[in-house]
Amino acid sequence: MQGCLTTPFNKTRTMTDNATPTKDSVIILSGGLDSTTLLYEQRERIALAITFDYGSNHAARETACAQYHCRQLGIEHLVIDLGFMGRYFVSALTSGADAIPDGNYTESNMRSTVVPFRNGIMLSVACGMAESRGLRRVLMANHGGDHAIYPDCRPQFVSAMSAAMQAGTYEGVELAAPYTSISKADIVRRGAALGIDYGKTYSCYRGGEYHCGTCGTCRERRQAFIEAGIPDPTQYDA
Repeated sequence: MQGCLTTPFNKTRTMTDNATPTKDSVIILSGGLDSTTLLYEQRERIALAITFDYGSNHAARETACAQYHCRQLGIEHLVIDLGFMGRYFVSALTSGADAIPDGNYTESNMRSTVVPFRNGIMLSVACGMAESRGLRRVLMANHGGDHAIYPDCRPQFVSAMSAAMQAGTYEGVELAAPYTSISKADIVRRGAALGIDYGKTYSCYRGGEYHCGTCGTCRERRQAFIEAGIPDPTQYDA
């Protein structure tokens, strides 16, 4: 897959002492910019990364990137099939590249890309996996720019879902969503400081060999690098 070949990552520890933290977390990892950054930030605590394949246009390319980064960090990675969502749920994200609109990342333009209750379904599965493995946290990489468009990325959803997960598990599995109140540019800055190769992440909703450069997610990605003042390694078609 383009952008997901092998180069070594500098695994220098970011902790200030030699203590080894407990591996207590599951992460929902798409292979995109945001969740990959969270994977590296929380790598000392992540026991399992899960990528969900719900039939999106870009699933294969994102999954290849997720696999690459988990290999780099030595983190177990599972791909779980949620194909029923692509078959029964209505979304441009599962309806082919031509269904994805061009234009900026705005509610009016991107609402067609919503996959109904996607994060709720993924979090439910990840929560069950966490309890099955004796883990205490599920990590999700939603960010502040998602709020206007995706209801299952908003702070009230995160709070409600975390409460439901804790109430519905014996050990009180928690939801951690540390990017909820920050921007994508903030995430890029964090990842750049960690030395993440963002050329080996994938965001484009059309799923082509290269990022199209014109859909809302491509424009958002490009703008995040500009705002962060970080060189953008992404190869765009336009």
